[in-house]
Amino acid sequence: MRNLILGLSAAVLISAPAQAATYRLGGLEVGQPWSRPAAAGTNGAGYMTLTNRGAAPDTLTAIESPAARLVEMHRTSMDGGVMRMQRLDSVLLPPGKAITFAPAGYHIMLIGLAKAQKAGDTVPATLVFSSGARLKIEFAVGAGPTGGAAPMGAMPMDHMNH
Repeated sequence: MRNLILGLSAAVLISAPAQAATYRLGGLEVGQPWSRPAAAGTNGAGYMTLTNRGAAPDTLTAIESPAARLVEMHRTSMDGGVMRMQRLDSVLLPPGKAITFAPAGYHIMLIGLAKAQKAGDTVPATLVFSSGARLKIEFAVGAGPTGGAAPMGAMPMDHMNH
């Protein structure tokens, strides 16, 4: 019986999704970066809370990741009952403010995934800022901090404007 309990406990720990972490560099902080599972060759999305705890504004200008052919910043909006995505060249981070990257809002598009993203995996990325800061993070693949919202593709979306 004891071996059965230990075995089941180990299985639960091994199969649990990776826990999202907090990353800091100077006044920049990234909290709970996460991504949903996705198949190789398809697109994934990254979410996080980005906070500027410094005294001066900074701007997120790029995201780099070896996990995808291309990485872009997007913002989602509703227009006439259709969800639309707009590609962004940068996101301003005022001092003392947080920007939330979440489903149906700002998000990171991981276009052309090199391999499948499974629950429990991590996706490496580097956030690049106008100040010259380069913050290395990992998106934890799983359901997200709130248990997950609708998966990619579950809502009508216009991808023509990015």
